Amino acid sequence: MEAPNMAGKTGVLFVCLGNICRSPMAEAVFQHIVEANGISDQFVVDSSGTSNFHVGDTPDSRSARTCRERGVRVNHRARQIHTSDFDRFDYILCMDESNLDDLRMAKPGGSKAHVALFGSYSDSAKDAIIRDPYYGGSKGFAANFEQVTRCSLGLLKELGFDDATIKFR
Repeated sequence: MEAPNMAGKTGVLFVCLGNICRSPMAEAVFQHIVEANGISDQFVVDSSGTSNFHVGDTPDSRSARTCRERGVRVNHRARQIHTSDFDRFDYILCMDESNLDDLRMAKPGGSKAHVALFGSYSDSAKDAIIRDPYYGGSKGFAANFEQVTRCSLGLLKELGFDDATIKFR
């Protein structure tokens, strides 16, 4: 895999279990928001999974549909996190505590990435955990979309982009 050009950019990697539902949605929403706010040149954004279950697959159709219905483009193939990601990305943000445990165990000593729950960037306590919608219906994907939107705006605020806003279709 070719390393993205990280020079002077903030690297953000979103992580869930299989990299087909939550993390590609978070990647797509965050990318959409930074593009809409004219700051995409300041970021390198990607997503991955802690497992290799779906490597090479496109996102779950329900996740992609939820994004498309709101005007958010999804273009991703699932991949598994690699140890080099812990030095390539500044932020590795995961969806739940199981992902967090896996990432903490995989993180090499001395690596630069800040590993945290993506939900920690929301002002809403109900966003702390972004639950896996895979075995549920479309409402779970819609709820995830709202969560990752709030968390994306919260992350941007934390990074000093206080004026970042977004409106979807």
